[in-house]
Amino acid sequence: MGSTSYLQIHPADNVLVALKDLPAGNEITADEVCFTLKEPIKAKHKLAARDLLEGHDIIMYGVLVGRAVAPIPQGGLLTTKNIVHASNSFSVQERNLAWEKPDIAKFANRTFSGFHRADGKVGTANYWLVIPMVFCENRNVTILKEALVEKLGYTRKSIYQEKTAVLVELYQRGAGMEAILQADINTNSITGQVTPRLFENIDGIKFLTHDMGCGGTRSDSNALCGLLAGYIAHSNVAGATVLSLGCQHAQVDILKEEVEKRLGVFKKPLLVFEQQIEGTEEQLVNEALKQTFVGLVAANQQKRAPARLDKLCIGLECGGSDGFSGISANPAIGYTSDLLVALGGSVILSEFPELCGVEQDLSDRCLDETKAEKFIHLMKTYNALAEAGGSGFYANPSPGNIKDGLITDAIKSAGAAKKGGSSPVVDVLDYPEFVTKPGLNLLCTPGSDVESTTAEVGAGANIVLFTTGLGTPTGNPISPVIKLSTNTALAQKMPDIIDINCGTIIDGQETIEQAGERILNYVIDVASGNVRPKSVELEQDDFIPWKRGVSL
Repeated sequence: MGSTSYLQIHPADNVLVALKDLPAGNEITADEVCFTLKEPIKAKHKLAARDLLEGHDIIMYGVLVGRAVAPIPQGGLLTTKNIVHASNSFSVQERNLAWEKPDIAKFANRTFSGFHRADGKVGTANYWLVIPMVFCENRNVTILKEALVEKLGYTRKSIYQEKTAVLVELYQRGAGMEAILQADINTNSITGQVTPRLFENIDGIKFLTHDMGCGGTRSDSNALCGLLAGYIAHSNVAGATVLSLGCQHAQVDILKEEVEKRLGVFKKPLLVFEQQIEGTEEQLVNEALKQTFVGLVAANQQKRAPARLDKLCIGLECGGSDGFSGISANPAIGYTSDLLVALGGSVILSEFPELCGVEQDLSDRCLDETKAEKFIHLMKTYNALAEAGGSGFYANPSPGNIKDGLITDAIKSAGAAKKGGSSPVVDVLDYPEFVTKPGLNLLCTPGSDVESTTAEVGAGANIVLFTTGLGTPTGNPISPVIKLSTNTALAQKMPDIIDINCGTIIDGQETIEQAGERILNYVIDVASGNVRPKSVELEQDDFIPWKRGVSL
């Protein structure tokens, strides 16, 4: 039930969502009862559909999302002062695998143009990686970056360098601080590559620095090896250069074992250089430069060719969420997810703290009890670890989330889970495991945007769909991250980072299904290299491995 200004998401809900700013005096109809608002309600926020007493359950999306800690009159605003997080218990129960497959007739014969790998996977891009096994090698990775990127034509001209030049000139001419602050430094220059690209079939060389590999727990260093192996084995990667100090916890032989787990027989170039064997920095870098260059020459021989859509593996992510996320962009990519699953492709739903409150539904959708038990175990142990550290899943919403209407973790989670559509769960993966089955996969990661996106790509996602209500520039070094806004205002405010506007659903211009099909068409264009998402254009190469301690 709803109108153009408010919405009841599920028939069982006792709260409504404001789709527009609702002034005091606005007439609302809920459960066939008409009443008048006594206070204004901002768009994206929730109001009580009926009188709620202290202790009453708050139901939204048809599930328990909170509990009233103070009376809330009909039409009253839900806030962090009058409700707290609450969610239902969950356990392994009967399977619920029935789902209504979407009509895939429009996409059944579609293909994308990708890079075919020896293991049968198909990449949506073609990158070379340079990776340190330990933070001690970050400097040498940076040296290789300085040596390779500009000379091979992967440096892009920055308008901000020209803006700085204007400020330098003003300063040198004796301009005062006020004059510098008032100066117009806008420029009409167009960003682009400084020199022509030498290897036209290689999208870039990516350098993945990090602060791990030694000094932490062995489980973290082993997980790092698994994550890096996922990136090396990734369909978007042609080969890799690995720098090792030699004495660190994250040993090269562990990395190679993890690569074999993911690919079996490994047929990509994997160049390993150990500083404590090579000797001087110059000896290490000289050898790495020569062998990497030869590897690039070979990788450049690979070209795009048609591939079926079942070769796509899409990561489903959200960040900077708002009160519209669960009713526009998230269900839209949920429909895209269902389309791809019906076509034989793979999708990854992660961010386990943001599945709090919908555990029973996802558990019931697992193909068998073993997978359901694994999912429940991961959820319970993760939350227990967070609580032991003085937090818990209830602490997941950020100040920005709360300000824009996501005031409990369960409200946020119930909307976030919509990204996973309605198909059965074919597999449950613990970080940093690799996707091996077509269909909907659950991957244990934190809710933190970059850590989760990093993990999804490490699990095999060759494109990521990332919804946002507040705006975030998150990207990834090797997989295109497509940014979808939940509301039109954001798409208009931040067009430099938003690729697709799903605010059209809130505005009544299209249905969730229509938006989902539009998104899949865009995905095909990106996968074929015909369109570069804003995060790729901006070279937003975010890479943060998850330290398994507590990160929500």
